[in-house]
Amino acid sequence: MSQVDVRPRLVPPPLPERPRRLWVAWVQVLVAAVMGVVVGAVSFVVTGYVKVTTNVKHESVPTSDLGHRPDKINPALNVLIVGSDQRNGANARYGSFAGERTDTIILAHISPKRDGATLISFPRDSLVQLPACPARKGFPGQNAHVGMINESFNSGGIGCTWKTIETLTKIHIDHYVKVDFTGFKAMVDALGGVPVCVPEPGIKDKKALLTLAPGKQTLNGEQSLGYVRARYSLGDGSDIGRIQRQQMFLASMAKKAMSGETLTNPGALLALLDAVTKSITTDPELTPSVLKDLALSAEGLKAGSIRFITTPWHYSLTSPGRVEWVQPQAKSLFTMVARDQLTSKVDTGEQKIPKSQIHVLVQNGSGRSGLATNVAAILEQRGYHILGVQDAPKPYAKTFVKYTPNGQTRAARVFRELVKSTTFNVKNGTTQQVVLVLGADYQGLKEPKTTIEDVEGFDATHDTCTTR
Repeated sequence: MSQVDVRPRLVPPPLPERPRRLWVAWVQVLVAAVMGVVVGAVSFVVTGYVKVTTNVKHESVPTSDLGHRPDKINPALNVLIVGSDQRNGANARYGSFAGERTDTIILAHISPKRDGATLISFPRDSLVQLPACPARKGFPGQNAHVGMINESFNSGGIGCTWKTIETLTKIHIDHYVKVDFTGFKAMVDALGGVPVCVPEPGIKDKKALLTLAPGKQTLNGEQSLGYVRARYSLGDGSDIGRIQRQQMFLASMAKKAMSGETLTNPGALLALLDAVTKSITTDPELTPSVLKDLALSAEGLKAGSIRFITTPWHYSLTSPGRVEWVQPQAKSLFTMVARDQLTSKVDTGEQKIPKSQIHVLVQNGSGRSGLATNVAAILEQRGYHILGVQDAPKPYAKTFVKYTPNGQTRAARVFRELVKSTTFNVKNGTTQQVVLVLGADYQGLKEPKTTIEDVEGFDATHDTCTTR
């Protein structure tokens, strides 16, 4: 089997492409890196934090801008992270536009004992109920309405985004961090590069200025920026597919930041902290003293305790190119975060291979028009990476999952999703990709056993080249 480059039409055609999303990996890495560098290196952080924290810029958010706020019910630390896509100065080379935008919004939940961190991503195309926000210098303000979640930053800046996330999730936010994407390359280079696995047949993306051969390799800063920007040259070309790839890049980057290779090298450690802090703006309350205390309390944090989750979503049937949150799963997730109950109740990656690393081609051999498109949409919502949708070479009576020995573990996860299916092992193949062939006997996908079961994430120990 070979990778089929067919972009699935899982929903009505998407909206025209907007400025490329450079942020997802970068801003998540901020928390992973800052938390990671303190592991096993507290003495160095305590002596060196003064230098790097003088790089940090501060910007106040008036309490009046936040309105009625959720109560703080435990000592957990919740940090709002946004990427400021401002295209002036050094950023102008990536394309110019007026003002300041954000395409990425993440909530980092750090446990009361500082022994675990969960990063929740909010898809940029989420349609949500936005609150009213006052006008501020450089921002026109926002009336309450249903719109894209990232409108709040465009309309009211960080204060409006803060209010929006608190209103939607009912989670009390303690601090915010706004980051500048030009620091991304410096962070990667400070780490000595980040290892990734490039899928077959490799990457040749003119828009991202990136050419990479397939297989495992270490990317430098410039290559990494192109890798997280690439979209249409990889997978199914969707933004959700790009999010999945970027999250796996982050897992690799966080693991590198927390490795002995970085933590035992004072020069590399300081370079990484310097690159991070030069590109962030925070609320004034996130002081050097607070950062130092956080570093001291997080001494025992491990890579397996840094986890990544995306808010449950599905494609909007009424607004092409948009997504909506799945309920009650999203509300359950937010409630568990607010109560610090994620560790024991949410599956965040115990499987050796997360769904985002399982590449599935869906073929329709059932004789039912549009079936493969609908099935692919559900699988993508559940976290699988959809390679494409196409007609099967001939009609089939039975539904089956086709795989090679290298894809056996991945095929098992897809097989378990189906109400009725069989399997077909292509013994002379080597690809890890899985082909789901829908036959005339197709009876659907199994329903999740619980309302929160399909909120799957993964931790920073994952290897992007995992084969089993």
